[in-house]
Amino acid sequence: QVQLVESGGGLVQAGGSLRLSCAASGRTFSSSTMGWFRQAPGKEREFVAAISWNGGSTYYADSVKGRFTIGRDDAKNTVYLQMNSLKPEDTAVYYCAAKRTPIWTKNPSMYNYWGQGTQVTVSS
Repeated sequence: QVQLVESGGGLVQAGGSLRLSCAASGRTFSSSTMGWFRQAPGKEREFVAAISWNGGSTYYADSVKGRFTIGRDDAKNTVYLQMNSLKPEDTAVYYCAAKRTPIWTKNPSMYNYWGQGTQVTVSS
């Protein structure tokens, strides 16, 4: 089975930057999709960004377009989320997720594997 481990979360000031990483192990992701989601206290899990593992196509939520960038390193089976111009409303637990098929979706129920999450807190 696939294991996903997020890292890079922490406490930052508004306007600052943070880079999250998601390391995948246990299988090959040549035909999969990787995504980032976030969940703030009392709110539903929200799509942030996704990338096709083999094709490289990227997708973003409107709330993060122009500020966040998703990237990949195929050799290390790692997906990154570069977060710039952070706002207090970005505060949440960020989750890495993987889907077995290469067809992209922002629906979290379609993803098969999830990491444990990493906390991102943006002070104002």
